[in-house]
Amino acid sequence: MSVIDLWSSFPLDPRERDHVALRASDEDRERITAVLTAAFADGRIERDELDERMTVVAQARTLGELPPLVADLVPVRPRTPRTSGALGGMSAEQMHRWAVDQWADQRRSAVFLLLSTSVLFWGLWLVLGGDGFPWPAVVSALALLNVARVTAGRDQIVRDEVRRLEKKQARQQRWTRGLLGPPT
Repeated sequence: MSVIDLWSSFPLDPRERDHVALRASDEDRERITAVLTAAFADGRIERDELDERMTVVAQARTLGELPPLVADLVPVRPRTPRTSGALGGMSAEQMHRWAVDQWADQRRSAVFLLLSTSVLFWGLWLVLGGDGFPWPAVVSALALLNVARVTAGRDQIVRDEVRRLEKKQARQQRWTRGLLGPPT
């Protein structure tokens, strides 16, 4: 996920001074979690650092608390001026490529969730004696179904993301025209 992809995916850019003190939503925290999970999967951060940052993400109350958690993972570059819009110059091909990257991030997160929950719950089950009903199989099966859903639903997920980007781009263009008046 590139920096433009990450920050443009937020309804309110957490780097913007006017938004720093606003409350972060669960979706805002999930976006940062996805970056951290991808960084761990790529080997850019260790497990203990992932755990530390995930704890901070879970406890984050404001948007301003989120950017520092990924500052060393997502390069900082100047924001696109608000008048031109972050998606203003994106072509249909770029939107499609970005949507495919988003799907790949979702798939990577689903696989990570499958592996981490399976290891954790099966390990816990074994530590507790491993007797009786193998309840971790239910957790693993649900996580596996999620992997299958994301993998099989690639085309639909990409289409939905492209549609979302197109709507956001149209909104930004309408807002820009309304702010600046009709083009001369």
